[in-house]
Amino acid sequence: MSATPATATSARRRPWLIFALTTVLLWGVWGALSPLSAARGFPDTLVYCVWALTMVPPALYILWRSGWQLERSPRAIIYGLTIGLLGAGGQMLLFHTLTIGPAYFVFPIISLSPVVTIAASFVLLRERTGWQGTLGIVLALVALPMLDLSFGRGAGDGLGWFLQSLLIMLAWGVQAFFMKLANNSVRAESIFAYMTIGALLLVPVALAMTDWSQPINTGLDGPWLAAAIQLLNAVGALTLVYAFRYGKAMVVAPLSNAGAPLVTAGLALLFAGVMPGPLKAVGLVLALVASLLLVLEPERDPQTPLP
Repeated sequence: MSATPATATSARRRPWLIFALTTVLLWGVWGALSPLSAARGFPDTLVYCVWALTMVPPALYILWRSGWQLERSPRAIIYGLTIGLLGAGGQMLLFHTLTIGPAYFVFPIISLSPVVTIAASFVLLRERTGWQGTLGIVLALVALPMLDLSFGRGAGDGLGWFLQSLLIMLAWGVQAFFMKLANNSVRAESIFAYMTIGALLLVPVALAMTDWSQPINTGLDGPWLAAAIQLLNAVGALTLVYAFRYGKAMVVAPLSNAGAPLVTAGLALLFAGVMPGPLKAVGLVLALVASLLLVLEPERDPQTPLP
């Protein structure tokens, strides 16, 4: 039975949803597997180096698919490197923040980065959504701190960790905004290529931050396992760029940030039998409702794909 014209038109008008849900799935699996590297003696700073390298294959693939058409205009370079350095710089700062602050406070703060994206998109890009999308955004923002509540390391001396957490939140929120802004005038393939270069530029910083006096696992379950896990993150970042290309930033940002923890929690329950605490369970329910509202939000002001 063939699709009706209305159905076919709707599918063509919502490519952002396919890319956003792909990001949710990839990042959800990545979130469930990412603790394995540190648990097997491969430090987070070296995981960053491996992640930066895993960005290279998808970057080369999409450049090949586009006929190696890498834009070299100052705008493309500045946008792409800005997006890459904001994301990678936030990750670098997070490594240090978790050594001086409590993870159960740090992660809820940085999880609110979509607030920055939504505010900037509302004011500067004049993005709007209906009541359903607005409710989904609000529920996602309420759920995100609950989803990221986790008790971890960090002595919490002073308030330096709080300021750094705010900087990370700001960096990742602005990064998502620039990802949407750049897609209005630069090809997604070029954006991701320069994002990759930005991530690679900070590899020396990660190497300098590594504690080489500690034993480091260099076996198959060290860098190679990290590469397999981080490739999920890299490909998810690529599909996120395409989601921002076609969709509204104020919808894509909360959907990707709230949806991925749902997949992670589901996998933890399925394979490890890990039950979330009461507060996190409420957050998961809110995130589920928010994701459904954002997914089902009627399409308005369809984006015109770049040539």
